[in-house]
Amino acid sequence: MTRAKPPLPLDDHLCFALYGASMAIGRLYKPILDEWGITYPQYLTLSVLWEEDGQRVGDLAARLDLEPSTMTPLVTRLASAGFVTRERDTVDARQVIVRLTEAGRALADRSRCLGEALVASAGLPLDRLREMTADARRLRDAVSGRGGDAAAPNDG
Repeated sequence: MTRAKPPLPLDDHLCFALYGASMAIGRLYKPILDEWGITYPQYLTLSVLWEEDGQRVGDLAARLDLEPSTMTPLVTRLASAGFVTRERDTVDARQVIVRLTEAGRALADRSRCLGEALVASAGLPLDRLREMTADARRLRDAVSGRGGDAAAPNDG
């Protein structure tokens, strides 16, 4: 009779380590985001718009790997808070274009403090955090079957 291998201890699961790291970063960012009156998914939405303003809701959803039905309420709340505007596409009225307002653009400069807080809290050199980000992105892309590019990330 052969003995089955014991299950891998939880602390040795990569998924658990990544989940824990994500939760810890979320707790680090939460007080700052609360001060701004936005959630983490709303911050991510703004981040996409800071890269390229004037995007369709569907394109935002695709970039964030969310369903458009999830993206719509995020954009609605950001518009209600005065960070974005929504307008119908003049070529295809079924599409909604999301644009930053002045208040939404102003948060871009303020958002640098999130990356600074992460660097300070992690106690790791910025280059190491960038390597870890690239590794996590490569893992995400491999597991999802995307095989995407792992270009140098930002520090947040």
